[in-house]
Amino acid sequence: MTPRNITSWLLNPPDSAPRSAILIRLMAGGVFLWEGILKFVYVNQGVGRFTKLGIPVPEVMAPFVAVLEIVGGILLISGTLTRLIAIPFVIEMIVAMLSTKISLYHGTSPLPLPPAPPQVGWWAVLHEIRSEYAQIMSSLFLFAAGPGPWSVDAMLARTKRREAVAADRPRPAASAVPARGM
Repeated sequence: MTPRNITSWLLNPPDSAPRSAILIRLMAGGVFLWEGILKFVYVNQGVGRFTKLGIPVPEVMAPFVAVLEIVGGILLISGTLTRLIAIPFVIEMIVAMLSTKISLYHGTSPLPLPPAPPQVGWWAVLHEIRSEYAQIMSSLFLFAAGPGPWSVDAMLARTKRREAVAADRPRPAASAVPARGM
């Protein structure tokens, strides 16, 4: 596959995904959107959390991730650049899982432990990873299937197809058009 084909695949997804893909877009996009806003509203969700987790340059990374989630969430909800924004979201969820769940497994998490058992170990990880798991699976679905027919991506594709068909239609010759008298 050439870089041009990859770019076309990412930026021009088919509208063959089911109409119900809008539900996945609304769920995943909504969660990313409000989690991004929370990182600005509550320090313990943004810079404070990133600092506790040992994320490098937390005062830069927390706002960067927050903006990614806000803008990307809006893009997912509307179905704009869906496949493209799914890529950083998958990466973000992998980083989130690795940075929070390994220490939870070992019982060394700098974050508060879950309020009820299981608090450490494999079962605690499986319980606490549910949000990241749902987000990564939703993003992977949208990456593979596309945004569906009820999306900005599909609307733009339909417009391009109509324009291409109109451009391919033969135009009447200038002499074939009757002249209008004055």
